[in-house]
Amino acid sequence: MNRKIMMVDDEPEFLETMSKFFIRRDIDFEMAGNCLEALDLQAKGCFDVVIMDVSMPGMSGLECMTEMKTVQPDLKVIVLTGHASVSSGLIGMKQGAFDYCLKPVAFEELFEKILLARQGHN
Repeated sequence: MNRKIMMVDDEPEFLETMSKFFIRRDIDFEMAGNCLEALDLQAKGCFDVVIMDVSMPGMSGLECMTEMKTVQPDLKVIVLTGHASVSSGLIGMKQGAFDYCLKPVAFEELFEKILLARQGHN
């Protein structure tokens, strides 16, 4: 079964790069440019993993994750944090994120975390 992933980030270039990453790995995915789009996509369908930037205009990625998990408590969220800010990633995990990655993203590391999230391992 090929389950779906959602990528949420406000940087169009990064979303484009991630879309190529998912296509090369034959991963079914949706993209959202902000948290409102992400919540709308979640309302229309089920995702097993969400990869979410922490820092976005309007609603932050952590606030969005909290909203999404009220609808789907078992949702696995991998938060992305830039500027080598490990503290944002750790805060995200305390608030229910499955894991975190630093930007710029090491794609193979992210892919491993996606696979672990799909298997339900922390």
